[in-house]
Amino acid sequence: MTPDRGLSAEQVHKRQENNGKNVLQPPKKDGLLQRILHQLKDFAIIILLIAVVLSFAMAIFEDSGFIEPVVILSVVVLNIILAITQEGKAEKALEALEKLSAPSCVVMREGTRKSIDATELVPGDIVILETGNVVPADARLIEATGFFSDESALTGESEPAEKDALFTASGVVPLGDQHNMVFTGCVVTAGRGVAVVTATGMQTQMGQIAGFLSGNKRMKTPLQIRLDQLSKTICWIAIISAFFLMAVGLRSGTDLPTMLLVAISLAVAAVPEMLALIVTLTLTNGVQKMVKKHALIRKLPAVETLGNTSVICSDKTGTLTQNRMAVKQLWICGGKSFADDAEFSKEQSSFLMHLVMASNATFETDETGTKKYLGNATDVGILRLLNEKGYSVDKETYQRVAEIPFSSDRKRMSVIFKVKEGGYLVLTKGALDYLPLSSESIDDLEAARVVHDGFAECALRVIGLASKNIDKLPDSDHLEDVDQNSRLAGLIGLIDPPRPEAAGAIAKARAAGIRTVMITGDHATTAGAIATNLGILQEGRHVLTGAQLADMSDVELNDTVRNFSVYARVTPEDKIRIVKAWQANGEVVAMTGDGVNDAPALKAADIGIAMGKSGTEVAKSASDMILTDDNFATIVEAVGEGRNVYANIKKTINFLLVCNMSEIIIMLFAQMAGWGILLTPVMLLLINLVGDGIPGINLAREEFDPKLMDKKPIKRNESFFSDDLLHLILRQTIACSVAVLIGYYIGAFIVLPGAVAPSPVLGKTMAFLITGLTSIVHVFHVRSSNSVFKTPIKNNKPLFVSAVAMLITFALLVALPVGQIFGLSTIGGFHWLIVLALTLLPTTVREIGRLFDNIPLIKGQRRLRQERVNKRRNKKR
Repeated sequence: MTPDRGLSAEQVHKRQENNGKNVLQPPKKDGLLQRILHQLKDFAIIILLIAVVLSFAMAIFEDSGFIEPVVILSVVVLNIILAITQEGKAEKALEALEKLSAPSCVVMREGTRKSIDATELVPGDIVILETGNVVPADARLIEATGFFSDESALTGESEPAEKDALFTASGVVPLGDQHNMVFTGCVVTAGRGVAVVTATGMQTQMGQIAGFLSGNKRMKTPLQIRLDQLSKTICWIAIISAFFLMAVGLRSGTDLPTMLLVAISLAVAAVPEMLALIVTLTLTNGVQKMVKKHALIRKLPAVETLGNTSVICSDKTGTLTQNRMAVKQLWICGGKSFADDAEFSKEQSSFLMHLVMASNATFETDETGTKKYLGNATDVGILRLLNEKGYSVDKETYQRVAEIPFSSDRKRMSVIFKVKEGGYLVLTKGALDYLPLSSESIDDLEAARVVHDGFAECALRVIGLASKNIDKLPDSDHLEDVDQNSRLAGLIGLIDPPRPEAAGAIAKARAAGIRTVMITGDHATTAGAIATNLGILQEGRHVLTGAQLADMSDVELNDTVRNFSVYARVTPEDKIRIVKAWQANGEVVAMTGDGVNDAPALKAADIGIAMGKSGTEVAKSASDMILTDDNFATIVEAVGEGRNVYANIKKTINFLLVCNMSEIIIMLFAQMAGWGILLTPVMLLLINLVGDGIPGINLAREEFDPKLMDKKPIKRNESFFSDDLLHLILRQTIACSVAVLIGYYIGAFIVLPGAVAPSPVLGKTMAFLITGLTSIVHVFHVRSSNSVFKTPIKNNKPLFVSAVAMLITFALLVALPVGQIFGLSTIGGFHWLIVLALTLLPTTVREIGRLFDNIPLIKGQRRLRQERVNKRRNKKR
């Protein structure tokens, strides 16, 4: 095989048999049944299903009807439907990768140029590439003329990479430095070339990324881990309590069927049937709020995970920066440097116009007046500044007649213009050291080097401009020498500028205890300078390059990852290692990005964040959240909403656990005291699903508290019960239990003047009423750490309305004859007053306890105790 002949048909056939088609392996999708089974693995759902089975058993043995199991089963089904609808588990990343593949290409086969489907390419094929082509497979250049390739999606570099067919490399070379290679999905921005295919399909760089996407398993989110732990704890409490109760009853002589019924009732009382549903609705409400803030959540648990984020690993190009080159500094020989936002003099505007004349960028204006720029990123940056200043090239005075294009040998480009007044103007643009300057520019050159070094220290890409006037054009054989002995005109410094909002967002994140680190394929100097400007690279933090990272073991990286704030010149594999190293340190990691090279790390992170406008489809499909406005500051807004979701989930847990734990205590105490079953399974169903469920659902509507952003992020291994939540739950559980037991005792044994005679049925009615009312009132206790009387109702009117409606409903169940269906009886006026007083007992305990907890000495002791608990937990980790 030779480049001018290419492969034969027989060679193509054999290689296609060995290597397959030039396509990516299709993703393995989960069907509806698999998605449902995935949801059923959640421990909270398992507990609800156990409750369904136990409820069916009670319905059969007690002959009390099938209302309870049907309702609980409905809660399970509704929860699964909501989760599947919101998350949309189908993975689209590999489909998006296939869309990036070139549909067709031109090859040399059997000495003939042929246009073939890109899927038919095989290793060894000779591919002809021209400006505008999408590279169909990974290939090594054997010819290249002025060849540039846009590899930003793979490497993260905003500037197109210049390619050189004569380049030779030794050792391991990063993608961005493989100057004789072109890669699948990248676009040829200038020049032409001939290349031999080296890899197709899954063996290409794009294919390897696809392999990472399909092979990398996502960790459980912190919320899922905490809910699993909570569900297991509740389950064990129910099991131990049921066995204890059965042992006590059997020892006292109660028959086994009765004790089984009691044990089942206790198990149902322990299960917070509405927990999974309320958590799902809380997450869904968070999704809806985030959409209004330009953050689109693709996977439901990501809402809460975002609120727990402690480290943001951000891509540089297109995320922290604008992914476009912009002129920031200019210098004209004999003068001082000036910024792009300065008012330009006539000389300065003429210098800028000459720079544009020495470029090939153009623009088109659409119907709305918006300019669309075309061309090399550097040239586009120069042209954009000229337009922003309101200037344009004088095409009447200067007529372009010839061009010597940029090449790897010359490191410059020259353009020749015929001047209206006579003669020709030669403009040369390129690196300072490669400008063919005359001896007259020696003094200017010394000053230029000082300016050049100053620009370079600020991570600016420095371009020089030289010019000369000639009387006539040389012949074509000597055209390349036309720019010799030019006079230096000046320098410009360009950079891919940071997004205007990025620095402020990073500062806000830092104030919220969130650390931002930069991960990029760009050079260390450029990345470090931008990171310093943005406030990412601070004193005591360092830059780590991909080459240095390759020499480190995973253990070494885990131990030192906190020392680095910038990771430069890294590969997609490196990004995954960095994310996992932070995770190994107990951090909840968010990864932002917009390129194909970011996709594997987006999927490996606890939450992947893609850019909606500039992001590739691959990055979007691998992410958990998409920023529809590409605004880095939106992340901080979303973090705040995520923290609000987590706070609301903790409120829900506080609310439901107090209600359910008090029911367990009530039933345990009643059995040991010989009072029998205080609350029947039907009564428990009414309290748990109606009294607790309806007000509890509206806890998801609690508004954002700005103080949440003043707290440190929640650690990955931190329990729901930090910040004295367990203490509050136990205190209110005891208060509610005592109120109910007192109510039963008064109703069953105490004779009140002019009231209904005491009886077990009256006692059970009072116990049911007090349990339901205290549970409903408790929803106001969990809203805030402030006094119940100082927490505004207007902040959550639906909760207030639903709570009042449930209070009235429970009162009517007792006051009207319909209550007899549930084993309730009517009560007298004195009993109503006692019920009201006992219902307010937990509120009184809560208010007194709050005042006691705010005593400085008590707060200090609690803080020290919590710190000791955290230290022990960290040591275990």
